[in-house]
Amino acid sequence: MSIGPWQVIIVLVIILILFGAGKLPRVMGDLAKGVKNFKKGLNEEDRETAIESKPAETVAAAESEKDTAART
Repeated sequence: MSIGPWQVIIVLVIILILFGAGKLPRVMGDLAKGVKNFKKGLNEEDRETAIESKPAETVAAAESEKDTAART
């Protein structure tokens, strides 16, 4: 079931009635800021996860080097 052009027009008319033409640009700007902040939060979370996992990998690599040196 897809959305047809008439349904899109009806939704837009309802939005215009609820918010008015004067407030609509401000509402859209706030929505855009919210999406931008959400994406920024996701990127920061990915960076924190990468930073947290990196020291563990470094410790594991150092331990494996010690094991290799002890065997020799």
